[in-house]
Amino acid sequence: MAQTKFDKQVEETAESVAFGIGRFLAGRPMDGERKTNATFWRKGTRVLPKVEGKVSRSSYRAGWQRLTFRVSGLAATGGAGYWSLWENQDSTFATARDVWENPDPAIAAAESGGIAVASAAAVGGVAYGLLTRKRREFMREWVTPLHEALAVPLGMSELTDPRRYLHVPRDFSDDDAQIRIDVPTHMRFNEDLVADLIVKKLALENVSFTWRRAGKDTHVIVKKRKAPPKKLSLSDPGVREILAKMPESAPLIGLGSGKKKVSVDLDADSPHVLISAGTGGGKSTILRCITCQFIHNGALAFVLDFKRISHTWARGVPGVTYCRDIGEIHDALVRLAQEGRRRLSLAEDLADDVLEKEPWRVGPRIVILLEEVNATMAQLKRYWAKIRESGDPKTSPAIDALAEILFMGRQVRLHVLLVAQSATAQAVGGPAMRENFSTRILVRYTLNAWRMLVPEVSPIPMASEHPGRVQVVTRGRAQETQVLNLSNAEAREWAMSGVHAKGTTGPALQKTPAPAADLLTDAWNTSASELPPAPITDPAADQDVLADAWSLTPPAPAADPGATGTPPANPAPAADPDGAVVGLREAYEQHLADIVASLKALRWARQNDPDFPGPVDKRGAEFLYRVGDLKKWARNRPRAGTADSG
Repeated sequence: MAQTKFDKQVEETAESVAFGIGRFLAGRPMDGERKTNATFWRKGTRVLPKVEGKVSRSSYRAGWQRLTFRVSGLAATGGAGYWSLWENQDSTFATARDVWENPDPAIAAAESGGIAVASAAAVGGVAYGLLTRKRREFMREWVTPLHEALAVPLGMSELTDPRRYLHVPRDFSDDDAQIRIDVPTHMRFNEDLVADLIVKKLALENVSFTWRRAGKDTHVIVKKRKAPPKKLSLSDPGVREILAKMPESAPLIGLGSGKKKVSVDLDADSPHVLISAGTGGGKSTILRCITCQFIHNGALAFVLDFKRISHTWARGVPGVTYCRDIGEIHDALVRLAQEGRRRLSLAEDLADDVLEKEPWRVGPRIVILLEEVNATMAQLKRYWAKIRESGDPKTSPAIDALAEILFMGRQVRLHVLLVAQSATAQAVGGPAMRENFSTRILVRYTLNAWRMLVPEVSPIPMASEHPGRVQVVTRGRAQETQVLNLSNAEAREWAMSGVHAKGTTGPALQKTPAPAADLLTDAWNTSASELPPAPITDPAADQDVLADAWSLTPPAPAADPGATGTPPANPAPAADPDGAVVGLREAYEQHLADIVASLKALRWARQNDPDFPGPVDKRGAEFLYRVGDLKKWARNRPRAGTADSG
């Protein structure tokens, strides 16, 4: 007897129900399509070949996990139905009847409940997004690119969820971290190619690969083989000896993998160093380590510290000038640029072979520490806007001086160690200025910071949270380095135990700062003369060491105090200080500070007091006045004229 169409439908339905019950109890996918290599007891690690479309997470679960979830859900549904429709059927029916007859309260409750649920869902979604942001960024920047590189060599579908076989911890750059990658059991792939891809995509150095090829659990373990030391201090064995043997131009930064010495040679690699790190990244530790070694070997240091407390170890160290106020930083940069021009002129007079063999002929090495350049550059701009006079250029001469120093080259032996939280081109004065830093040290960097500062180094190594761990980038190569951590006392002791301990620091600059306009004139004077010497100050005080300590002309011998001589018959008369011609700043600081309330009041009087003396000369953009005229005006002026009117 032939089957009717209805009989066939019944038979197909019964067969589908039977298969559905079987798949339900076996923990298999309910659609009957197997998409991953998951079994009843083992979770899936990869998508099977020829599978198309998106693969859900449940497809990776083991069969017993799916069965447990299904039975639990069925039991919960059945229990709730039994409780409401059998045990409490009267109350259930009564509630349903009330809702049918009077739906308004139920609708109001549903609306308020819906709003509460929607609000809770929105808050929960935002919280979940914030909590998982770093994990999603990690997947996007590291795990997914590694999966895209390994899928084809391992013979895996690109639809495979990378988290199922790539077990990469977020701190995989740490010394003790290990990476596990599950590989197909058939092992029909090139192990060397896979290992090379892992190293390149994760930017690893000096790692070992441990392959497990037997059985079903085939995988490879990747971990560091020769990591940098976890901590490096002066008390560690051999460190003091390493410091003593480092070349004068190449201070030790720290130790890399296999305890390899990492340094920067300011004469061969880069005359300037850029340090990029956020707050708490150890910027001052790096500067302290480098600078104390330079001072130990006879270099002079200018610490331009707007925060005032970043390098307390350097205060009172011979050979160190500590500039705290923005005015001091401004004046120091302008004078350093002037000194650089003097050295350039001297280097031009010397033969190239002489300069190559005796670089010290232009003067001792000068190291300029510029702390927190983001804030300092902004302060320099505001300072110049405040003190500039009519006719002065808008650009701060200190910023121009810094740019000039950066472009002078290694022959003048002026070196800038610049620190920035965000070393954007705008922060350091422009893209051209930033390109002068061919050695760059990055600490706790972001991917954006790396791409901005060292885009030529790829792949980007993972930033380490390990204290003192940095990346030193020189000549297009990054070296993971553990920085030598010197305490303030150790840095001070090492700096003072070298050349400066022998009293060869040279004379100091005059303590009274030059007028701003004089500095500006000098900054743009192409024939700047050598800075004048001044008496040596107490070594315990901060010293502004520069100028004639390295003069090529030998000093005249000191006069014998016991010798007697005949004084000249007609000694030259002393210069009349009232006849000197000076600018307003110099006049106030050296002659009028006890008479006039402030420099601001003096400038106000020049603009508003008709009795204010006129200028007698001009130096560049600055008007010059006779000291005697200013003193006479100050003594006879109306007292109201000294008011600080802003």
